[in-house]
Amino acid sequence: MQTQPVLTVTQILSADPAAVVVAELALTAEERTRSRHRFVATDGTPVQLQLPRGSVVRGNSLLSTAEGQRVRVVAKAEPVLQVTAASAWSLMRAAYHLGNRHVPLEITPHSLRLEPDSVLEAMLNQLGDLTVQTLTLPFEPEAGAYQSSHAHSPPTHHPHTHSSHNHGSHHHDN
Repeated sequence: MQTQPVLTVTQILSADPAAVVVAELALTAEERTRSRHRFVATDGTPVQLQLPRGSVVRGNSLLSTAEGQRVRVVAKAEPVLQVTAASAWSLMRAAYHLGNRHVPLEITPHSLRLEPDSVLEAMLNQLGDLTVQTLTLPFEPEAGAYQSSHAHSPPTHHPHTHSSHNHGSHHHDN
């Protein structure tokens, strides 16, 4: 049995729906944060990521090998909590409380999406006037405010202390 050659990708390119690709790689939001990892493309081709450290790939981005072969990244459907509300005020309030907890969050015109978390789901339900449902969809959390165009990085879940950074005079209601 002959093994397929490994495609080693070293560069992130902008999305281009017309680009000719040699493989397609379906990855979750968390998998798209890995810069050094081996994955298997949808056609079975092994793909080795050797991207600059800290790189995060968005759905529909292209990855390129040193030889110019391109691999399209697809945002894989995964479980998410989708939050909707009867009013924009309620949705903004939910976004505030989630942002206050540094949660990776996808913001759409009419909903918020986040990774499933029973504690956050209970908090959202307590806020009232929100509908929280579990769906399976591609998840594209917002890039951090300080990220460059090719290093889109959703915040990572990390416990923190207030000695590590200044939040001013507000408090967390954990």
